[in-house]
Amino acid sequence: MAISLLSGCNSEQQSAQVFKNTEFEYKTDLRNIWKILKEYISVERAAPVPIDALPIKPLSFAEIQAAKNNSAAKLGHSTILMKINEQLILLDPVFSERASPVQWAGPKRFHKSPISIDELEHIDVVVISHDHYDHLDKNSIKQLNNKVGHFIVPLNVGTYLQKWGVEPSKISELNWWQSTQVNGVEYIATPTQHFSGRGLTDRDETLWASWVIRTDDLNVYFSGDSGYFSGFAEIGEKYGPFDLTFVEAGAYNKLWADIHMLPEESVQAHIDLKGMVMTPIHNATFDLALHDWYEPLDRVEISAKQNGVTLATPVFGELFEMKSPKQSVSWWRQSN
Repeated sequence: MAISLLSGCNSEQQSAQVFKNTEFEYKTDLRNIWKILKEYISVERAAPVPIDALPIKPLSFAEIQAAKNNSAAKLGHSTILMKINEQLILLDPVFSERASPVQWAGPKRFHKSPISIDELEHIDVVVISHDHYDHLDKNSIKQLNNKVGHFIVPLNVGTYLQKWGVEPSKISELNWWQSTQVNGVEYIATPTQHFSGRGLTDRDETLWASWVIRTDDLNVYFSGDSGYFSGFAEIGEKYGPFDLTFVEAGAYNKLWADIHMLPEESVQAHIDLKGMVMTPIHNATFDLALHDWYEPLDRVEISAKQNGVTLATPVFGELFEMKSPKQSVSWWRQSN
């Protein structure tokens, strides 16, 4: 199936070629920057990175092919590999050593990916949430290009893909609440409260999104990045309940909580979404904030227990069934 590139940027969120959130306009000024700098200078952390090697399960392409439908594996940070309707779907693929515009500086991975791009023989669909370096990785896109059937992205993100060699006919750009289908799987772009930009002069020129991914027998939500907002309840009303939610929980701080949820808010977002099981993502791969590397998982686990939320926290590379994941294991405590 060929997917066309949607032309134009007629988003209701866009004004003067800039996209906007529905409830909150994220701005940075000298005062905010100074507060953040002071926090970085003064904060003391016990474990910004893991002391011991993380428990990674190597994953082969043969295992992925043999997996049951509606299976998934976390590969790192927000990178998820799913098998749905006999299709292989890759979310926010970041395989590079650093989440950075250059590979000699910037946040470095805590662990290798359980499977390399070279080992991935083909991928039916790649889905991107937004253009930040820890979600849209130029090197990964270029290496994956010839192995991928289709790319599904928010408005204007396709411009990057085309610059990196992806044919426009392989790209579908969606506005919030728009949908497309590929091989029996429906993809719906839904709002988040975040921002975009890969440099100093391109702030909010591309759209950011979360994704509803569903078939007749599976309904999954992928948050991308977001602050907590009423949009989660709206998505839950429109498209819930969800068999599984992949919800951001990591790289947060009280100074930027409007665009990155605190762990307790992540659990509330899952509840708002009417999720059955929650898998926290956006953690345990890169040091992107000021908390200890394991803190997001600890806090999510505590909040989930307090709110009666079922967690699925597989180790990286572990295949699990999204409709019936096994009991959660606190693997991160082994590497503190």
